[in-house]
Amino acid sequence: MRLKAPRILPLRDEEMDAETRETLKDRFDTGAVFNIFRTLARAPKGFKRFRLWGGYILSDHNDLPPRERELVILRTGYNWKAGYEWAQHERIGLNCGLTPEEVERIKAGPDAPGWGALDAALLKATDELTSDSFITEATWAKLGVLTETQKMNLVFTVGQYTQVCMMLNTFGVQLDDDLTLDKDLTK
Repeated sequence: MRLKAPRILPLRDEEMDAETRETLKDRFDTGAVFNIFRTLARAPKGFKRFRLWGGYILSDHNDLPPRERELVILRTGYNWKAGYEWAQHERIGLNCGLTPEEVERIKAGPDAPGWGALDAALLKATDELTSDSFITEATWAKLGVLTETQKMNLVFTVGQYTQVCMMLNTFGVQLDDDLTLDKDLTK
């Protein structure tokens, strides 16, 4: 976590107008209105559009398989030192088929022993995108088992979660009560 306190406070229930409550209706229905949503709701028009694109990235319309998508999201969060992102998606990744050992290994990157060829290529592509905004020809070739659309969705996913990490880190979004900060993301 970059900040120990929020720069932008999350909206409390009593601060939400009818439009914001409607935008967050699905969250209220499940009982989980996360701090990220409460914070972004301070800019309601942007938040509404953000949810549309983010909804695509996390939906079945994104044809990266869920496990591989979460591998990429976790590496993006780790590279950007976004403790909130890591904590939320560690749980999601485990529910999508990543093992606890794989989640820990994501931190070591694409060259860590134990990755299959595709996982290593996805992690390498994520590293290249988060450092240079470009996938090299060598890495692109290693992604050859993916369809063209899956490769596009890889870039979309890293781009979306780079934006999310920027918001989380800069706005100082703090962990929700049920999350634990990873020891490697304390700074």
